[in-house]
Amino acid sequence: MSQLTHINSTGEAHMVDISAKAETSREARAEAFVEMRPETLAMIIEGSHHKGDVFATARIAGIQAAKRTWELIPLCHPLSLTKVEIMLEAQTEYNRVRIESCCRLTGKTGVEMEALTAASVAALTIYDMCKAVQKDMVIGPVRLLEKIGGKLGHFKVE
Repeated sequence: MSQLTHINSTGEAHMVDISAKAETSREARAEAFVEMRPETLAMIIEGSHHKGDVFATARIAGIQAAKRTWELIPLCHPLSLTKVEIMLEAQTEYNRVRIESCCRLTGKTGVEMEALTAASVAALTIYDMCKAVQKDMVIGPVRLLEKIGGKLGHFKVE
């Protein structure tokens, strides 16, 4: 197993120095799910929620979260993202919403945390908007689907 890059030789957390790394194209995709009752999902699909368009709000929240990941995760670098996309899909057969995020940049470090944060915050936003009608929604799992670029190359969930 590789060493943890955010821990120095004395065991202290630190921000990794990426100044000597080459800029390369990098992309990451993540997913999250929000499970709910059929009637809650129907309300989202029909657009009858009193707070407005749940998917549009979750999409914007996910995009904003990706852009601000460095402010939320202590050792993340601020990044100049070139793409953030949030896809939301009502999966009526499973009574859930599937969220997929995609983040891209040309830079010195990966965008996995940005993709994971985007999907997570989009899921939290769905919960926030729907909690008045259902408090027992379940968020999860949240996971990285794919990472492209960088020294470690390509990772994809099988």
